[in-house]
Order: sequence, then structure tokens, then C-alpha cells
Amino acid sequence: MKKLMIAVAATLAMTASSSWAEQVLRLSHNAAPGNPKAEASLKFAELVTAKTEGRVRVEVGGSAQYGDDAESLTNMRLGSLAFSANSQGTTSAVVPQFATLGLPFLFRDLQHAYRVVDGPVGDRLNELAQDKGLVLLALWDNGIRHVSNNTRPITKPEDLPGIKLRTPPDPITLDIFNSLGANPAPLAFSELYIALQQGVFDGQENPLMNIYSSKLYEVQKYISLTGHKYETTPLLASKMLWNQLSEEDQQAIRAAAAEAGKLNRDMSLAADADLRKKLIDAGVEINEVEQAPFMEKTKSVYDKWSEQYPDLIKLLVAEAGKQ
Repeated sequence: MKKLMIAVAATLAMTASSSWAEQVLRLSHNAAPGNPKAEASLKFAELVTAKTEGRVRVEVGGSAQYGDDAESLTNMRLGSLAFSANSQGTTSAVVPQFATLGLPFLFRDLQHAYRVVDGPVGDRLNELAQDKGLVLLALWDNGIRHVSNNTRPITKPEDLPGIKLRTPPDPITLDIFNSLGANPAPLAFSELYIALQQGVFDGQENPLMNIYSSKLYEVQKYISLTGHKYETTPLLASKMLWNQLSEEDQQAIRAAAAEAGKLNRDMSLAADADLRKKLIDAGVEINEVEQAPFMEKTKSVYDKWSEQYPDLIKLLVAEAGKQ
């Protein structure tokens, strides 16, 4: 009888323990340590633990440790990965409408972009994402993008023909640089440094914070401040795993996503202000660009995408005009 009572007590203890066990969920991203995406992901993990009172813990796998962006999207849709601070371009391979946020010269600056994507545009993208098995928790920042290369400074559209330019796997970015006469091709960000180092590409386009944190300046001579497009960092969740969470934990995770997003955006704003000097000190030549000729050359991108997604482009342009 005594042995039986001990066994029952042990079983009850295990049951009680398991009912309070934390749920461990993984988050993937492709950024280097110190990048705003990387720092916000760590902050998100910290906040999720605090706001769920330990019921949920997030393990962060940076620098594509849990797979690159495309793999992460697949894994989330299969339910084997919970979260990803993904890339706008790669996400658009699953939800094509995400690419529209990168229409050329749509936003004046970062704050303008934030105001637009945090409104009805972001709500619509979340609806579209859920149709594909994903939940949009927040649109973090991935900066206004500029061109770097090893051939010559880019001061006018006529400087781009003949330059082989790496882009993310994003159709609007490809459309922009095809319209400008460059030779663009997509490549995963995790492979970019070596591709530039080996001369597979002459150049690439990224915000200054990505160029700096991933040390692309070590393998690029010129940075031209084209400001040709803006990109978000969609923080996405697996809809399959999301639906298994309690409403209380869902609300806590959304709050964590928003709070971590503020850190991400604050870091991005600061980076745009102070990285120019650091890059010049590192030996890169930086030049300003008159945007008007580039804007004229890329009007066809609006025409093409307006035909594909007329309602969303109308909403996006209207919201950008209001702000």
C-alpha cells in the first residue's frame, strides 16, 4: 500500500509539473548579430517570456541558423517553426502582395513608411497572409535601400547598364532594376558576402544598416544613396501553431511583437543617421543621387503592379498620399 501511494503521488506530481511546463517555440531570421532585426528578435523573445509569465519561451536562431527565409516560410506553413523575422521579398513568394510595399520611391522617409504600413495596408496584408497559413504579427523595419557596387558611382540611371546586381528574391526589386537597365538577379542574403567577394556580382542593394552589420563594405567600393525603395521585416507566425495558443498568450505575443518592433525601428532610424560616417571611415566612397531621373524611369513598375493588384495599389498609394 505504501508503494502504491508513493507511485500515485509521483504520477500526480508529474501531471502537475507538466501542466505548468513552458512551451518552447523557435524564431528564425537571417541577420547578423547587432542588426536591428537580430536585436529586436532577442527583445521579442525576452518580452514573450515576461508577458506570458513563462508559459511561452522563444528560442532565436539568427544568421539563418534555423534555415534561410524561404525555408522558414515553408516550415511555418508546415507547423515545424513558430516564428520568423522574415524578408519582404522572400515573403512575397508566398504572399505576392507583400512586394507592393516596395514600389519605387513610394515613401519620403522611414517615419512616412511606418505610418502607412501600420494602418489599413498592414491589416489587409495580414488577411492575405492568413490565407496562406501565416499570421502577420508586425511589420518591423528593413530600411530604405541604396545601391553599392565595385564598378563606378551611380549618379544617374545611365550608370547602371552593364552592372550585375544582386537583389533579394523580390519581383518589384527586379522590375525596378530591369527598368533602370541594370542586370539584376536574386540571391539569398546569407550567400551575398561571398558572392560579392568572388565577383559573382558587381553590386547589390540594401539599407545602410545591413551593409554595415554584414560587413558588405569590405567587398564594395561605392555606395550610392539612391533610396529607390523601402522594405519591411514581416514578423510572421505559423497559423497552425498560433491557433494552438490561448487567446491570452496570443495577445501577449502581439504586444511583445509591437514593443520589440519599436526597438527595431528606433535602431533603424539611428543607423540611417550615423552609419554614413562609419562607412566612409571604412574606406567606402558614398555619393548622393538626384532621384527625379530614377523616378521617371521606374514609372512602368507602378503600371505593371496596378494591373495585377489594382485595389491594393490604390489603397497603398492613397494611404501614402494621406500621410
